[in-house]
Amino acid sequence: MKRLVSLSLLAFIVLGLPLIGIAGTAHFTSCASSVSNGTVCAEGKEAGLGNLDQVHIVLTVVAHCQNRGGKDPSAANKETFGAEGTFPVQNGRALFEVCVDTEFSPECDPPMATIVDSITLVDTTNNIACSQISH
Repeated sequence: MKRLVSLSLLAFIVLGLPLIGIAGTAHFTSCASSVSNGTVCAEGKEAGLGNLDQVHIVLTVVAHCQNRGGKDPSAANKETFGAEGTFPVQNGRALFEVCVDTEFSPECDPPMATIVDSITLVDTTNNIACSQISH
């Protein structure tokens, strides 16, 4: 009986304690983006935030102008756009949504379109990025 208890305790220590550490580590549980009429929005959920009061989320979007033939009119037509926000943490979790307009200056003249090249979402409070963002 003592041996069974000892083995059970050892199994908990070996298998269970690493999971406790993971549960307290900040991580994105979901994140996604949408692009509509030149506006890029990213939303998601972060967990493992412990006793933090808030998190700071930064959205960075790289976009360029493209003509109807799928060509880029110049090498200098890429721009970086950004937005950020601070979101409350409740019960170790935070929900967020950040949006940015991708308005070129000068603008992409019709018939050109704004094409989003990349979307990056970072929690600067915990220095982590969402690796699964899709659009």
